[in-house]
Parts: sequence; C-alpha cells; structure tokens
Amino acid sequence: MAQVETAETGPDGASAEGGARRRLRDVREWPELKRRLTDPGPWRRGLVVAALAVLLGLVMLFHAHIPNRVGSLGSLTETFLPWAGLLLLPLMVAAVVRRSASAVAALLLPVFVWLNLFGGLLTDKSSPERDLTVVTHNVAEQNTAYDATARSLAASGADILALQEITRGNRSAYEKALAADYPYHAVLGTVGVWSKLPLSGTRPVDIKLGWTRALRTTVDTDHGPLALYVAHLPSVRVKLDAGFTAGRRDASAQALGDAIGAEELDRVMLLGDLNGTMNDRALANITSQLRSAQGAAGDGFGFSFPAGFPMARIDQIMVRGVEPTNSWVLPATGSDHRPVGASVTF
Repeated sequence: MAQVETAETGPDGASAEGGARRRLRDVREWPELKRRLTDPGPWRRGLVVAALAVLLGLVMLFHAHIPNRVGSLGSLTETFLPWAGLLLLPLMVAAVVRRSASAVAALLLPVFVWLNLFGGLLTDKSSPERDLTVVTHNVAEQNTAYDATARSLAASGADILALQEITRGNRSAYEKALAADYPYHAVLGTVGVWSKLPLSGTRPVDIKLGWTRALRTTVDTDHGPLALYVAHLPSVRVKLDAGFTAGRRDASAQALGDAIGAEELDRVMLLGDLNGTMNDRALANITSQLRSAQGAAGDGFGFSFPAGFPMARIDQIMVRGVEPTNSWVLPATGSDHRPVGASVTF
C-alpha cells in the first residue's frame, strides 16, 4: 500500500516536526561542542604563564650563576633580587584569569624560592637588649643641612656615628654640631667616626683607590676593645652601553675584605656605604666574614637608598664577635641615603 506524504510525515515516514527539533537542538549544542573540542583544559591552558613562572624561579634559584662578565649582570640581578617578588603578582593574576592549573602549579617554584631567600626578613627579630648602639650615614656631599642632619643623628641615641662623604666643605660643620654629644672623633679622608667611647689606633685602610675612603679604629668599650671599620666603597652605575659598571667597587670590596680578614681582634664591626647589597657576590670577601645586623635582628628589608623611595640596602652594619639585637632605618635627612642603625650585645 502506498505511503501518503502529509505535512506531518516525510517521505520516509519520519516526523518533519521531530526532525526540525533535532536540527534546532544540534544548532544549540554546537557552541558547547565546539568549546569542548577547542578548550585545551586547565592543565594545557596558560602554558606561557607557567613557563614565565618557572623562568622566574630558576633566575632566583641560580642567581649566583648568572655571569658577571657582561655588564656585571649577575651583580645587577642580585642587587634588586628582592623585588623579583613583585613579578609574582601579575603571574598569579594571569594564572587565575586563564584558569590554568599548570600555571598555578608552576608558581609554587618561584614562591618557594623567594620565601626561602627573603622570608626570614619579614619577621621582627629585634630584642630590647643592647650594650652598644651605632648609626652609619652617607651624609652626601651635596647635603647642606648640616645642623639638621647632625641633630637627627645625635637624637638616635647612638654611642657611635660613622659618616661618609665628609668633605672640606662640611667637615668643620659636623665636628662643631656633634662635639657636645660625641667627645671622641676621627676623620681620615672622606670618612669619619664620632664616639661617646674612647678611640685609639685610628689609621687608614687601603682599599685600592689612591685616596682614603676607609679607616680602622679601636673602640674602648666596657667589655673590651672593638675593632671598628668605616668604609665608603666606590659607586656603581647602570649604563645602557656598559650595563652595571662596578669594577672599582669590586676591587675595593676585595681589599676591604682582606683587611678585615687580617684583623687580630675577635670583636669586629663594619659600618658604611658599601654600594652593594648582602646578596651581591662582589661583596663575598666581606659578607663571608661578617653578619648583617639587619639580617640577624632587623624587621623587613631595611632599604636605605635612594632616600626618597628606598629600593636597596647598600648602607650596611656588619659584625663579628658580638650579637646584633636590633636594626632599623632612620628618617631621611638632606642626603640621598637614609641613615641605618643597629644595637648589639657583647
């Protein structure tokens, strides 16, 4: 018997209305099907972000192996290494936006490395005990606020002040302003020390510059003699055509480390503008012998330069044979450096 084709029935007997519904359903499901076919999934999304996270972690982990031969790139990286933590923030945001499991997993590497390098600086390790308090400050040749700077330093209550960039123009001003609070002082070249305790045996330290920018003196404390070094290492520059120019600084750091290594006294303290951070390999001959007061007893990174927006701690207080109990950064003066202070016990 012949099949009659109607409006409701197609040639094969299928319902035209049902076919239309299936076609409509297929059209509606197509975007979802397309998404499933093209979406790589959470582990394949954000591979670029994951790669950048791994690269950042490797740079921090192996910073000591970045070569210094070209533009002192290794020292430049180490100077600003703490700021690598800021790069974690945009990477985290990108990982969340991309909903990338691989990027989140990769971020564990740089986060762990950064915390391992600098996490200890984020806690307050200070204590109220103190036998001796010291402050060091690069007063800056261009700083003409002599009296205000001197009053600020004396108000710190420090037993010893170490100043750098002493010049013919400012020496007499600081000697006059600090005389009442610090009866003992010595200035050699461009560095000086003012003390409430007797000083003896003051002499220059040769750091291979041809003029005096470092001295060594003995401080007579109630607990015995303390060898005090005050130094101002040569400046470094960042140049587009030469990178991080630090040759003279590196040679001076090596010479200063040699002098400290030959020190006969057990108690040693180094105060000054070293134009380098504790992470900088160029200071290894110094940092391998002395402890950073900020690292041992400070709270935070203790950045001291530049004064307006400190980005690095290049002004250092380092010790051997005494125990740091506190370390801090003082308010800005008219200098481009901020003063830093520390207390120690014997």
